[in-house]
Amino acid sequence: MTTRISDLHIAREDALPTPLALQHELPCSEAQSQHIAGSRETVRRILRGEDPRLLVIVGPCSIHEPESAIEYAGRLRELTERVGDALFPVMRVYFEKPRTRMGWKGLIYDPGLDGEGDIGEGLRAARRILLECARLGVPAASEILDLVTPQYYAELLSWGAIGARTVESPLHRQMASALSAPLGFKNATNGSVQVAIDAIHVAAQAHRFPSISLEGRAIVVTTTGNADAHLVLRGANSGPNYDAASVRAAAEALAEAGLPARLLVDCSHGNSAKDYRRQPEVAADIARQLASGSRVIAGILLESHLAEGRQDISNGRAGLRYGQSVTDGCIGWDSTVRVLDDLAGAVRTRRAAGN
Repeated sequence: MTTRISDLHIAREDALPTPLALQHELPCSEAQSQHIAGSRETVRRILRGEDPRLLVIVGPCSIHEPESAIEYAGRLRELTERVGDALFPVMRVYFEKPRTRMGWKGLIYDPGLDGEGDIGEGLRAARRILLECARLGVPAASEILDLVTPQYYAELLSWGAIGARTVESPLHRQMASALSAPLGFKNATNGSVQVAIDAIHVAAQAHRFPSISLEGRAIVVTTTGNADAHLVLRGANSGPNYDAASVRAAAEALAEAGLPARLLVDCSHGNSAKDYRRQPEVAADIARQLASGSRVIAGILLESHLAEGRQDISNGRAGLRYGQSVTDGCIGWDSTVRVLDDLAGAVRTRRAAGN
């Protein structure tokens, strides 16, 4: 009798399509590829201060409903036509949610919101949404949480984020060095900006690490480093860090570390004391800093959906209000329009003043 010492806690194993197979099933056209490449270059130019517009990462806290996500993308495209001279909106299309304990982990992990965990279908749903955003001409952003799933969709992103819970992770830092899109590192939940600065430096370096290939084989990846990583201020458990003094201190820390003094500000999380209704207050403060001539703030993040607030999942998709978040609360569409109009006005004021 052989003593079993492996897979003691594995209940079942299900095969996934290879990343390459999913790319062939749901391909990215040349027009979509050109849109994504162009959007990434615009983001890079804004981060470098070569484009005076404000980068705005805006959209649902997480995507749980493909239909409302596509409707949101269509509305954002129309709004961009009005504010595009001052802002460069990129839609939040977040598929994975870090959970402090338990809860719905995102569209990729549980697309049916029923606990079945059909990850293969979740990956298909995520890719379909990103392709539709590209077809509409709407740049997309997402948080990179898992170490495997980005192979299935990351080439469709114009911007990515590493969150406050994973900013110290060596595995996420080296993965970031391989990603093709510009990437924001958030300060830690305890407020530390230094850990994000360290992550930016690490991500800019070349790395070698194990991964899976598009064909699904185990490989060793050698990267050249991601030169477009940057800081995102998201506040902390102890309080916000979006005010002018905090922004100035973060810029000084970046400069002392030999990095460009350019950053993004997240209007949610610690900066809004986890109250979605306070996000417009944070954005208004940012607008005042911009109108006063600030060149440190390159962009903002805003959690927004068609309907304000949030709702609980109690019976899968049944009974859910259309266009309302099932994770963190979001401001509604009308409030989003006002916030973006105000930010656009601030950027125009700065431009008119020659700052």
